[in-house]
Amino acid sequence: MKDAKKLALCGVIAAMSVVLMLFEGLFSLASVAVPALAGCLLIPIVAEAGLGYAFGTFGATGLLCLFLAPDREAALIYLLFFGYYPALYAVLSKIKGAVLRWAAKLALFNAAAVSEALLTIWVLGAPAEEFMEIPFVGAYGPAVLLLLANGVFVVYDIALAGVIAQYYRRFRRMIAKYLQK
Repeated sequence: MKDAKKLALCGVIAAMSVVLMLFEGLFSLASVAVPALAGCLLIPIVAEAGLGYAFGTFGATGLLCLFLAPDREAALIYLLFFGYYPALYAVLSKIKGAVLRWAAKLALFNAAAVSEALLTIWVLGAPAEEFMEIPFVGAYGPAVLLLLANGVFVVYDIALAGVIAQYYRRFRRMIAKYLQK
């Protein structure tokens, strides 16, 4: 019975994530914020069901987003980073030493960011000029964008830690109580 309730929780969270990704089409400026919020919905699954269920939910949500999401770039951002990062956060947080932990997090983020940019150009057909030349920084545009994105990622990571802490303080008892019955 417990496994059925965990699967039901995963299904509800997957549906909520897909609906959130569908709303991204209404707000085209939110192509990064919406995938980040959709990924945060995995927090209860990681806490209550475990990493296996969380990655399974991410896989189902990612596949549905590829077919249904109106913004392909947002779906790609979800698939390449924000969709699984809240689940992987639990694993990365166990790395001893803050410097090594942050190095691993930043390496993962940078690999995902570069992959997303390249796939957006090669697969989605976005003009490469969007990534190569920014008027006020010239040829250093990609490096400046990546540096700024790293700063935003650090803020996101710190905010994610706060969201996880709030989940444990405010909501965990309700969901755990439902799963125990």
